[in-house]
Amino acid sequence: MNEISPQQLLSQIRSMNAELQAPLPGSVNGPEQSGFGDLFKDAIQQVNETQMHASGMKRDFEMGTSDTSLAEVMIASQKADLSFRAMTEVRNKLVNAYQEIMNMPV
Repeated sequence: MNEISPQQLLSQIRSMNAELQAPLPGSVNGPEQSGFGDLFKDAIQQVNETQMHASGMKRDFEMGTSDTSLAEVMIASQKADLSFRAMTEVRNKLVNAYQEIMNMPV
C-alpha cells in the first residue's frame, strides 16, 4: 500500500493553487478586462450599427444616390433583422434566468 507523506500532499496542494492562480491563455489582465455588461453593450452597439447601415443603404437606394442593388439592400436589411431578433432572444433568456435566480429559495 502506498502512503502519502504530508510533504507530498502539501506540494500537490501548492502546485494546484499555483495552477489556479495562473492566468488563462488568451485572457486579458488589468484595466482592459471586460465584464459581461461590457460584452453585452458591445453586442448591442454592433446590432445598432448593422441596423443603421441597412437603413442608410435603403435610403440611398430609394434616392438613387448609390450603386447598390436591390439584392444588396435586402440582404443588409435581413441581416439587421436577424441580428436584432437574436439579441432579443438573448435578452429574453437573461431575463428568464434572472427571474429563476430571484425565485430560488435561500
